[in-house]
Parts: sequence; C-alpha cells; structure tokens
Amino acid sequence: MWDDSFPSFLIGLREGLEAGLVVSVLVATLVRAGARARLAQVWTGVLAAIALSMSFGAVLTFTAASLSTTAQEAFGGALSIVAVAFVTAMVFWMRRSARSLAGEIREKVTEALTMGAGVLILTSFLAVGREGLETALFLWTTARAADESTGPLVGAGVGLVLAALLCWGLYRRVLRIDLTRFFTVTGVVLVVIAAGVLGYGLRDLQEGGVLPGGTAFAFDLSGSVDAGSWYSTLLQGVLNLTPAMTWLQVAGYMGYLAVVMPLFVRGARGVPGARGATTPPPPATPRSDRPAGPAAKTRPDRPAGPAATRRRLLLPVAVVAVPALLAGLVVALAHPKPAAGQTVAVSGTDCGQGFTAPKPGRQDFRMHNTGNQTSEVYLIDPSSNAVYGEIEGLAPGTTRDLVATVAGGTYAWRCVPTDGKAVTSKAVRVTGAAGAHAVVPVSRRDLAAPLKAYRTYVNRGLVTFVTQTRQLSDDIRAGRLDTARTDWLTAHRTYASLGAAYGTFEDFDQKINGRPDGLPGGVRDQGFTGFHRIEYGLWHGQSAAQLKGVAQRLADDAAGLRKAFPHQDFDPSDLPLRAHEIMENTLQFELTGDTDQGSGTGLATADANLAGTRELLIVLRPLLTARAPRLLPTVDADIARLQHLLDSAHHGNRWTPVDRLDPAAKARIDGATGQLLEDLSPVPDLLEIRKSA
Repeated sequence: MWDDSFPSFLIGLREGLEAGLVVSVLVATLVRAGARARLAQVWTGVLAAIALSMSFGAVLTFTAASLSTTAQEAFGGALSIVAVAFVTAMVFWMRRSARSLAGEIREKVTEALTMGAGVLILTSFLAVGREGLETALFLWTTARAADESTGPLVGAGVGLVLAALLCWGLYRRVLRIDLTRFFTVTGVVLVVIAAGVLGYGLRDLQEGGVLPGGTAFAFDLSGSVDAGSWYSTLLQGVLNLTPAMTWLQVAGYMGYLAVVMPLFVRGARGVPGARGATTPPPPATPRSDRPAGPAAKTRPDRPAGPAATRRRLLLPVAVVAVPALLAGLVVALAHPKPAAGQTVAVSGTDCGQGFTAPKPGRQDFRMHNTGNQTSEVYLIDPSSNAVYGEIEGLAPGTTRDLVATVAGGTYAWRCVPTDGKAVTSKAVRVTGAAGAHAVVPVSRRDLAAPLKAYRTYVNRGLVTFVTQTRQLSDDIRAGRLDTARTDWLTAHRTYASLGAAYGTFEDFDQKINGRPDGLPGGVRDQGFTGFHRIEYGLWHGQSAAQLKGVAQRLADDAAGLRKAFPHQDFDPSDLPLRAHEIMENTLQFELTGDTDQGSGTGLATADANLAGTRELLIVLRPLLTARAPRLLPTVDADIARLQHLLDSAHHGNRWTPVDRLDPAAKARIDGATGQLLEDLSPVPDLLEIRKSA
C-alpha cells in the first residue's frame, strides 16, 4: 500500500504544514496581543474551512458515481488536470512566500482585531480553506488512480498528523526547521508526482473520448514487464508510470517536467534559506507597563450566561452544517432519481407497446407483462444486439422496473417468452452524445470454440492424472510412503488445475476430492475417500496396509472419470462462472487451511488453482477482449502479483503451510487473491448466455 500512499502522504504533510503554520501564526499573534478571548473566532474559521473541504470531496465522489463509465473517465481526467494546475501553483507560491508568510498574516490579524468577529473568522477561513480545497482535490485524484486502495487516505492521514505535530513543535519552539529548504525539496518531488498525475489525467480523457490517440501507444511493455512486481507497482503508484503509455501521455509527462522543473529549480536557487523562517512567534503575555495592542481597547471578558453560550455555539455549528447541507443538495442534484418512467407492455406477440424515444439520462422503465407466458426482457441496440438492461423471468400480469442509462443511439425492446420465439419492438433513435454502457450478448455458438479448447485441455490433464494416481497407489502398496507424499501432491495439483470442469465431473469429484465435513464419522467415516483421506493417513502416521485400499480406489475413480468425461454434459455457461469461482473457493478453503488434512500444502493447491484460472482465461480471452478490453490487462497484473507471492512461499519441494505464514505475508496473499476476485467478478455477466442473442 506504500506505493499508493506516498503521494498523498507528501501532499498531506505539505498542505497540513502550510495550513498549520497559518493557524499557528494566527494563534500566536492573538496571544501576544492579549486577545485570547478571540481565539474561538480563529477556530471557528478553521472548522468552517475543514467542513468545506470535506464537503467538496463528497461532492466530487458522488458526482462522479452518478456518471456513465465514459463520462467518469472524462470527469476524472479533467479534474486531474485541474489538480496538477493547483499543485503546480501551490509549490511555486510556497517557494516564494515561505519567508514572508508570518509577517503577512500578522498584518491581517492586526487589522482584523480592530474590526468585528466576522473579519477574524473570514481571515482564518480563507487562510486555511485554500489548502483544504487543494488537498481534497488532489486526494480525490490520487485515490481514483489507486482504484479502491485505502493507501491514499492512509497516507494523507499520516501526513496531516505529522504536520500537526511539527506545527505544535514550531509553535512551542521545541523544533527549528529550515522551512524554505523543506518546501523546496518537497516541491521538487511534487513536481515529478504531478507529471504522473497529468499523464494519468490525459489517459482518462482519451478513454472518455475527449482527446484522440487512445490506441496510439508510444510503448507497450506489458508482455515483458511483470505488472505485479514491486518495482512496477511502485512506479505506477508513485509516478503513475505504466507498462503501456500513449504518445500523448508521454508528451504530457515529459513536456510538463521539461517546462516546470527548470523554472522551479531556477527560482528556488534565488530564494535564500532561512532557518525557521516561518516559525510563528512564541506565545507571550503582554507586560503590564505597556499597551497590549488593539485587543487592549476591547471590553474585559465577562462571565457568559446561558444565552451567550448558546449564541457562541450557534456559529461553529452553523459553519459545519451549512457546507454539509450544500454538499448534500449538490449531490442530490448531481445524482437524480431516474426519470419518471414509461410503462412498456410486453408479451409473446407484441413487445414494447407504448415505447417512445426517451430523453438522455437515467430512465426508469416500468415493464408490464400483458401476455400469458413468463418472458425475458432486454433493452438492446438492434444493430449489434448489445444489451443495455434486462429483466429475467417477468411473470404474466406483473410489473417490474428496469433502470438503464440512455445516451445517443438506437434502442429497441426484445422479449423472449419461455416457450416461443423472440419478438423485437420498433427501434427508436435518441439524440445526444454517446456514453451508455452496453454488453454484447454471448450465445452458445460463441462459447462453442472456447468450450472445445477447454475440453481438450481437461482431456490431456485427465490422462496425466490417471498415470499419477496409479503411481501413488503403487507407492503405497510397496510401502514407499515418503515417495507417496511427493507423488500425492503432484497428482493433487494436477486435479486442482482442472477446476473449471468440477461441475461436469458429477459424483466423481466427491469421490476424488471430497472433504470429511458433514460426514457422521468425520475423518474415520467410510464415506471419506480420495485425496484428502490419503493425505490424512500419510501425514498422521497410518501404515501402507491401512492406505492401500483407499489409494487403489482413488486410482480406479480417476480412470473412471477419464473414461466418462468425453460423454459428460459440459454446460458452456460453466466457463465464465468458473473464471471467478475457482479463486473464490481458493480464498474460502485453501487460504484458510480448511481443506488441510496434515500436509500443509494449501498454498501448493492455491498455486494449481491459479494455473487453472489462467488456462480458463486463455480460452475466454477473445470474447473478453472484444467486450471489455481493459479487463484482461488488469487481471493479468493481478495474477502476476499473486503468483509472485505464492512463489515466495515455495522453497524447493516444500511449501510454507498457511498457518505458518508471517501475518504480513498472509495478508498480502489474501489481499492479492481478493483483488483478483474483484477484477474477475464482471466475467460471468459479460459472458452470460442471453436468450436475446
């Protein structure tokens, strides 16, 4: 997570230190002026700035969530460019202002003391609010680049806490820091990070259709660079450098550095360092023999009654509540409910009655089945059969809502009765920009070639599997139990690598790879057979005589499966389902140690499951690439990352047992598996066999 958190840590530290220095100078000036009673006004302004910044972040998050995928890319790319502009301006401004910042703020406070409370609140609000808004925007940008990683938030939190501690130390004169040099060095690093954010933003704008050249790559090293390696992850997280970058990304990245870095460095050389240049003055009590400044002219503090206390509390509550309410209003307007829907009648003979061209945006269609058969209902692009939305199993006489985002394009309804032919409505044309997300449906014919290829792979694996189980049986019969342990793992890994076919193996899977869970006798139950029964015996000191019968039965079941498989019904819809389920079972069973009967080889089985998932994705790759071109590069990177972690637990012929893994290593493996599962989760929907096809 460090690679995702470092940029946000640095921005949190810098912006937090800037804002903290401002607050420190404000507080110190008031204390020296004998105006402690007005400190509450400073903290009210600070509180308002924090509330505004958090509300701004919420608006960005929820506004983006309400957009289509293409619009999200364009929105995020545009804000990335804005964030780069803000960060660039910030590093240049702080380089120039570090030495004179305290003096300028003291002058403003002195002026504010002669005026009303609102002026002092406004002074602190404006001084802190700029840093807060910049921080919110930059954090939103880096968090989006890190996908759903918590690294940016953790990094920013650590940076802000450290900044607060530094400001306290400076205020109390515990620390003395050359702030000019600090802001110069961190400014150089931020310029490099901003160049990466600029490249990321340009790529988003290309994917959002705003800028051209999305397929014109300057280089593509994804085939030779391990995207899951530590160095690749570091470069992507900190610098936003990816194995594949377009010409526009490279030009933006290099052009930004070529222009901004020399200007910043040249300007930094002209600014003399000053140790503690912006350190606020220490608090001091005014001497009784001289005026205490403007605050001395104010009336002495009087005990506050209940009414005065309520008035004092009202303002802090208001400055927090008002930005939150405004943010809620903006979110509500940016994320409207679907437009009040058309009621569309569907039946086996008349599909789409009452359908007229809707306005662009999120629409709620009320689908009413007027026929006498249950029907599948799809909103499609009739030219490509791509599906924008669907309802499965709309029963006769019932009404259900179908919510879909409509943009520029052609739309029609397709109704597929349970016992009948598909009926398609009249097409309507919607004017406007493109952006609605549709999935090109998959038919059984589309999955025929991948199914044939995977059947061939399983057939080859079963031939090898039969040979290996015979060897295991021979080892046990001859009393070679040490050799049997090695051969057991070899055969078990071969079987695990055929994971997508488990549903086809019927009763053979329970016989070959069943677990004792739920059996009345547990590990001693007569129904406990196969690999895990042999594993239990081999690693719990049972003799060859006790195991030879179950080993022979395993070899017989393997041979029976090999003979039966060519005639078993392999549902093609199992292929996309297993793409996710194999690793889901791995996380649930192998990585928890639930299946371990003593061998401690759960990670070896997880490795075989990963190999099986990789083989399955090979046969599905053409279909997935056509429907989600960005999915497989992400999944490939996830697989490479998990493979690297599993390899680190493999030492010669030995695998580290799951329960002996270092907690950090276990967390990394679980996290990488969970990320792979999340990125594989769209596959079943993308490749679902729809009757509309």
